[in-house]
Amino acid sequence: VQLQALGGGLVQTGGSLRLSCAATGRHFDNYAMGWFRQAPGKERAFVAGINRSGLNSKYADFVKGRFTISRDNHENTLYLQMNRLEPEDTAVYYCAATWDHGRAVYSGENTYNNWGQGTLVTVSS
Repeated sequence: VQLQALGGGLVQTGGSLRLSCAATGRHFDNYAMGWFRQAPGKERAFVAGINRSGLNSKYADFVKGRFTISRDNHENTLYLQMNRLEPEDTAVYYCAATWDHGRAVYSGENTYNNWGQGTLVTVSS
């Protein structure tokens, strides 16, 4: 599967943004998906993950209650709704996919073997 992350941009503190990740290829619903981010000068970090069906998800503590991950398996698209954005959320956001046979949600970067190119989110103070 090939991934393309879209929707990044400049937003003020407290604002919202929705990222999307368009997947091309077959069997999108056989992939567990995730969002990661890399802030300037920092390592890439897990943000949120979702299982194949979309019924189970997991979040990093620093986004709980503010971000929501979802997917539309008919449209082959993954989403990340980001609310109450803070300057600390400024980063390049990546979507990622891993083939899965079960219902798992994955947070480990090394678990994912398909990555999109990243989209930049900048939150101004």
